[in-house]
Amino acid sequence: MKLAITYENGQIFGHFGHTKAFKVYEIEDGVIVSSRIMPTLGQGHGALAGFLAGIGADALICGGIGGGAQEALAQAGIQLYGGVTGDADAAAKAFVDGTLAYDPDVRCNHHGEGHGDGHNCGGHGEHDGHGHSCGGACKH
Repeated sequence: MKLAITYENGQIFGHFGHTKAFKVYEIEDGVIVSSRIMPTLGQGHGALAGFLAGIGADALICGGIGGGAQEALAQAGIQLYGGVTGDADAAAKAFVDGTLAYDPDVRCNHHGEGHGDGHNCGGHGEHDGHGHSCGGACKH
């Protein structure tokens, strides 16, 4: 099985559609046997689901993710584990161990609202006063 994680500097990148790389783990018999970092080559949002399908990913761990990307992943048969933050390798190990904490209802609904570099959609559900919910760890 192949597990992909949105990736930046050892951490789970906070927004699926803007990730510049995935760390892809090969898992056999409940053990991680290898991993590699794969750049997305500028692809974004919906195209990333096709990218993951093309490399044979079975599951994805990410922070925030929009509804369209969730649909594209579902159509590609890729299982989603969203709303996850922290160290990518630790998340992969927790996935293999069956202890990964994730948010099955994660949703990022505010594309184009001008969040700065600190934007991180994950799973907190707080509203920012503009009527949107990050579904995650947005830093307003």
